[in-house]
Amino acid sequence: MTENKQENQINSMGEENIIYVGKKPAMNYVLAVVTQFNNGMKEVTIKARGNAISRAVDVKEIVVNRFLPEVKETAIKTASEQLTNEDGSTSKVSAIQITLAKP
Repeated sequence: MTENKQENQINSMGEENIIYVGKKPAMNYVLAVVTQFNNGMKEVTIKARGNAISRAVDVKEIVVNRFLPEVKETAIKTASEQLTNEDGSTSKVSAIQITLAKP
């Protein structure tokens, strides 16, 4: 069975092309995405889990509609990840991965 693996690009400052969205305001992540593209990245991936998924979608929309209209969404992947809680039980959490690319 072959598995498709996306190789991460690394810019001149040693940063990967993945932005992990969490609890901070959306504009923090927008700035991170725009900075990656301005530093020469051809492709940037936005990843989020659980409640941060809606924030990740907001980040994508702000980047594409306000700051970088030439950037296009190339892929959206959704998944369910299994996490182990502090008490040892497991729970499933939704996850999203949005890939943006500059032509």
